[in-house]
Amino acid sequence: MKTIGIIGGMSWESTALYYQALNRGVKTKLGRSHSAKIAMISMNFQEIEDLQVAGKWDEAAAVLADAGVKLRTAGADFIVIATNTMHIVAPEVEKASGLPVLHIADATGAEIGAAGFKKVGLLGTAFTMEKDFYKGRLAEKFGLDVLVPEAQGRSIVHQIIYEELCKGVVRDSSRDAYLKIIDQLAGAGAEAIILGCTEIGMLVKPEHCSLPVLDTTLIHAEAAATLAVSKSDQLKC
Repeated sequence: MKTIGIIGGMSWESTALYYQALNRGVKTKLGRSHSAKIAMISMNFQEIEDLQVAGKWDEAAAVLADAGVKLRTAGADFIVIATNTMHIVAPEVEKASGLPVLHIADATGAEIGAAGFKKVGLLGTAFTMEKDFYKGRLAEKFGLDVLVPEAQGRSIVHQIIYEELCKGVVRDSSRDAYLKIIDQLAGAGAEAIILGCTEIGMLVKPEHCSLPVLDTTLIHAEAAATLAVSKSDQLKC
């Protein structure tokens, strides 16, 4: 079994979900008392958030790249960055560590393709919804048409992530706000919704939503568990 290297803590709320999903995934695949082999570096999210807000992406890349190097030293065979937004620095992590990064957008894109969706809505941080590292990758590699909320909706989604979900706060009123935005995306033609922040699955469940939802935390963890027990070293999503 391969050792999964996790760069977590962004936030630790979703990293805890990753840990559970990875171990359950390996147990499901191998049975008996099997669990995932994991090495993890957990960030202080406040430090990362401060760099995000300041637009200091080069400094953030250096921090995560250093974590990637440490994971290689710890025996990791590949890296999972346990957050959507910080995949903006995935190339730097991969280059510095010399380890492959299992990209969350690739795992998600493969899941969308398997389901047959062509036009999807994306919820996430403002960085994920507005920058091209995520939407562009889905469009270029998987031929997807990715819709995001209008400006006010993006602000609401972003604020709830940072002020509530990253702190473990789940409010019915915030779920109602998200569902209203999801309905607007459905009206614009979205066939499914990407929960493109690893904390959103704490708030929005499939039973809440009028459209199919793609929980990137669970999708990413499943792809990692599959790779961990595979005999292949190729990152196939």
